[in-house]
Amino acid sequence: MSEIASRGWVTRSRGGCRALKLAAVAPLAAVAALVLTGAQAAAAAPSSHSTPRASAAAAKVSAIFAGSLVDIMEKSFGPEFTAASGYPFEGFGGGSNEDAAQIKGKIRQGDVFVSAAASADQELEGAANGDWASWYSTFTSSNLVLGYDPKTKFGRQLAAGKPWYEVLTEPGIVVGRTEPKADPKGKLTVEALDAAARKLHDPKLLKALKGFPVFEETSMLARLQAGQLDAGFFYVVEAKIAHVPTVPLTPVYKYADYTITLLNNAENQAGAEALVSFLLSPKRKAVEKQYGLVPIKPQFSGSAAAVPASLRAIVGAG
Repeated sequence: MSEIASRGWVTRSRGGCRALKLAAVAPLAAVAALVLTGAQAAAAAPSSHSTPRASAAAAKVSAIFAGSLVDIMEKSFGPEFTAASGYPFEGFGGGSNEDAAQIKGKIRQGDVFVSAAASADQELEGAANGDWASWYSTFTSSNLVLGYDPKTKFGRQLAAGKPWYEVLTEPGIVVGRTEPKADPKGKLTVEALDAAARKLHDPKLLKALKGFPVFEETSMLARLQAGQLDAGFFYVVEAKIAHVPTVPLTPVYKYADYTITLLNNAENQAGAEALVSFLLSPKRKAVEKQYGLVPIKPQFSGSAAAVPASLRAIVGAG
């Protein structure tokens, strides 16, 4: 058994996506350092609301979230939420549109859904989609970048400053991307290379894109770190927490807009409200910036009447 598992963290795989179960706050040194950093940042930030505390025998809160947030949820937000609220936390990460499809298909159940694009939330709205969501609020974002392995020939070229669009058209380079229909990042990747090809008058970029292998979002970083890829398309938040070097996609600018919603028929309504309140707290902003997220004023969409009264002001619905 790994040290992580022996101290209260359990990771497993389901449908190709990593999952996390947190039974209690684990006193790992790395987690403790992250929690301390968040606590220090919180002390310096003003707070307009506090996270509700759970009872001693609180039921777990289950969140389904974008695969690009797996590390930050596991190493920072998950344990910090449990410490602040008393609710045990359980999370599942995967491609946002794939997550939405699994929610609709009742393959996965959760209390809160955090997506990398509003399109995933929209797939859960309305009677035709099972009425799983009635609203969502955009609350943070992260830029799309090219992450690379500095130990490979092509990684060294990127590190030396050779333009990314020239490196990507080199013979033999292996660049990972995600499936556009399952993951918003995959769609943004296609859009980014299409825009770059037009701006730079370089059709070779689109030809190169067709040869880039497609992987599940939650496996991309591991493949890059294992030396299976020379480079891959990531959001800053996932590359930064994994200490993967990146280059911006200049002259193209693409980014994920992360949304949050409380799923209808949540099993733990009180815990779900506490998690939404926690993630949108002003105390989180400094920690988000530390990990490559750009906090924004919540932008609400949907039915304000469907939002619990305790959350309306927080998510921008009232």
